[in-house]
Amino acid sequence: MVTNCDLKLIESMNLSLFIIIPLVASIAVLLSRNPQQVKWISFLASAAQLVLSFFLLSAFMGERANGNVSQMLFEQRYSWFAPLNIEYYIGVDGISVSMILLTAFVVLAGVLVSWNVEKMTKEFYFLLLLLSLGAYGFFISLDLFTLFFFLEIAVIPKYLLIGIWGSGNKEYSANKLALMLMGGSALVLVGIFAIYFMSGIHSFDMVKLSQVHIAIEVQKIFFPMLFIGFGVFTAIFPFHTWVPDGHSSAPTAGSMFLAGISMKLGGYGCLRVATYLMPEAAKEYAPIIIILASIAILYGAFATMMQKDLKYINAYSSVSHCGFVLLGIGMLTKISIAGAVMQMVSHGLMTALFFAVIGMIYERTHTRKVEELGGLLKIMPFVCTVLFIVGLCSLGLPGFSGFVAEMTVFMGSWQNPEMFYRVATIAACMSIVVTAVYILRAVGKTAMGPITNEHFLHLKDAAWNERLAAIVLVLGIVAIGIAPFWLSDLIAPGAELIMSKIPTVIIN
Repeated sequence: MVTNCDLKLIESMNLSLFIIIPLVASIAVLLSRNPQQVKWISFLASAAQLVLSFFLLSAFMGERANGNVSQMLFEQRYSWFAPLNIEYYIGVDGISVSMILLTAFVVLAGVLVSWNVEKMTKEFYFLLLLLSLGAYGFFISLDLFTLFFFLEIAVIPKYLLIGIWGSGNKEYSANKLALMLMGGSALVLVGIFAIYFMSGIHSFDMVKLSQVHIAIEVQKIFFPMLFIGFGVFTAIFPFHTWVPDGHSSAPTAGSMFLAGISMKLGGYGCLRVATYLMPEAAKEYAPIIIILASIAILYGAFATMMQKDLKYINAYSSVSHCGFVLLGIGMLTKISIAGAVMQMVSHGLMTALFFAVIGMIYERTHTRKVEELGGLLKIMPFVCTVLFIVGLCSLGLPGFSGFVAEMTVFMGSWQNPEMFYRVATIAACMSIVVTAVYILRAVGKTAMGPITNEHFLHLKDAAWNERLAAIVLVLGIVAIGIAPFWLSDLIAPGAELIMSKIPTVIIN
């Protein structure tokens, strides 16, 4: 039963606030006079976004409980460039809401762990807020051109964050990341214009385009462009090489945003744009997608075993974990697609927390080499406790989000009875053992055993801002791990909508 309070909540929901808040905050940051103002403005803005995301979740569930089965909710539409039918058209379904929740958690945590940034503080936080604006805009866009516009907003800040505030071979890493992501964006743009011109309706409206049949010959040509273009963002094999360099050179918050949010832009685009608007080609190319995903899963896992740097360990493991997202999409079952979305949310929270902990360790010890660390649990119990939690989540321990997401992908994948799909599923499952090896080895050597450096004895445990950032992300991981049904129920209608296109393809 929906109360009057719920109806007021639903009626007052304005998705544009997800764009307005970071936009206003970024302007306020530029006008601020001292670093403390910059930090508190960014913190309050990111906290407001998190509150707004829960407000959206409540309003969305209330609307569904009220019997509203519309494809998209809370839609807003304004003409942007009428001659080409470009509109500022936004709206959400359950998949979008889950991505917005993920973004809000990671943004708040990223702002908190960056509290000690002293170099060009104003510009640093401005770019973080700009990144969040791009991500929010991308996830709520229902116009393909608007979606692409926000995708590009999220690219340039990454380049600057790595190039200015990064470490190691940061110039090379920044250039490599920017060039590869822009290459992916170029493929996406070609695919978007192909849909616009070949659909016959000359529209960027995704809701209208989903109701139009695009010729299979056209789909076969342009689906790979869209899928690979978005796939570059989510580390599709063999276009994953920007991930280790980019993550290892980025500042802590930059790594959190890259792995926690930016890589999810690609998975979301592969699902929402490529698969949904070109379902026949998605079915045609599914075996290739599954092969590439399986390679990424296994290659990423085995490559991680060879790493000795904590950031490289998390970066290569991200290649493996994001392979589960592509595997779930390629399997084209309702459960596997739901699992792919759950994996995006789970991995976003988990990898952001992992990079946050690595940043805390590096800031104190000035090393990320596993062999140079040891015994830190005795010195930094809170940091190492969180390290254990995120490690166990990464290897898929029940009770954490990683187990729920990966098991959902496996169950959905196993629904395909053909031998090829079963073999791919088994191959993907094998990576769990490899993941356990490198996670337990890295976490054990870092936290357990004797203290390897006497200078570590004077180190301090996590500060208030770091504790709060870690707690926020741990709560998200545990909320999904212990009670996953709220997220599963949130995603299910969106997965059903996408799958509603696929059966008609099979029948015809």
